[in-house]
Amino acid sequence: METEVTFRIATEKDLDRIVEMLADDVLGSQRERYEHPLPESYHKAFLAIETDPNNELVVACHNDEIIGVQQITFTPYLTHQGSWRATIEGVRTSSSVRGKGVGTELIRWGIQRAKERGCHLVQLTTDKKREDALRFYEKLGFHATHEGMKLKL
Repeated sequence: METEVTFRIATEKDLDRIVEMLADDVLGSQRERYEHPLPESYHKAFLAIETDPNNELVVACHNDEIIGVQQITFTPYLTHQGSWRATIEGVRTSSSVRGKGVGTELIRWGIQRAKERGCHLVQLTTDKKREDALRFYEKLGFHATHEGMKLKL
């Protein structure tokens, strides 16, 4: 980015813009409901994230405009000698800044935040259909070391 990108914890006032970004791609448009007013489920989820000390919803800003978002969850584990790990999810950048380095800055910020919280590992998942995202994360040093599985309820 030509101008500095700043990062901060999201507030409920940011929720509309966050959901707009989550819905602004092929997969997101199929699973998100970006409408006015937003469905109450988004507000409930935001409140749960906001009040959980082990969850952070982080926005990337250029001036006053939100141009990126990610959720970081910090989880204690008994494995790896009782260490903590960070999971990065829900990463999106505004379509107006894709390919301009904002995503890279966002993930690097998340990695630094994980270090500050004493995590030994940062993990994330991305849909296998998102081939560009897979390449993006690999360029940032992530490796597909495990096969992830999900059960939709």
